[in-house]
Amino acid sequence: MTTISGLAAHPLLVHFLVALTPLAAILAILCAVWPAARQRLVWLVLVLSLMTAVVTPVVSNSGEWLEGKLEKSELIEKHAALGDTMIYFALALLVAAILLAVVHVRAGRGRTLPTALSAAIAVFVVIAAVATTVQVIRIGHSGAESAWSDALAGTAAEPANGG
Repeated sequence: MTTISGLAAHPLLVHFLVALTPLAAILAILCAVWPAARQRLVWLVLVLSLMTAVVTPVVSNSGEWLEGKLEKSELIEKHAALGDTMIYFALALLVAAILLAVVHVRAGRGRTLPTALSAAIAVFVVIAAVATTVQVIRIGHSGAESAWSDALAGTAAEPANGG
């Protein structure tokens, strides 16, 4: 998908990741550290993480299409390079969500995991969730820089109150 109603799809689609990823990450952390939250939210976390993993390549492909239409710049190259890494973070978050679901299902069957393994899963979930959120922020910031740096460069010298 490259355009939506004549507009480049990338700036529109990217908002799915900007919203889905931190939401999935925060809920995953809650599920990792609070069993009562896991009972209620684990399947939502799994669905949100799966959606993040599915939407990431779509957003990346639309970004590559848009990159080909734009004049080359160091900022766009940086954004594209960071964007290419997002799939690995999205997959780590999906693995974390799957592990949470395994912990949940086993607990529901009365077959809890050993404490050390449960702790290791919780640590992995927190690390994956935080890393994925940080990467989305880094990618988004670099994208905003590449989109707006030229437009805002002319206004930086003007006084904020207009004169």
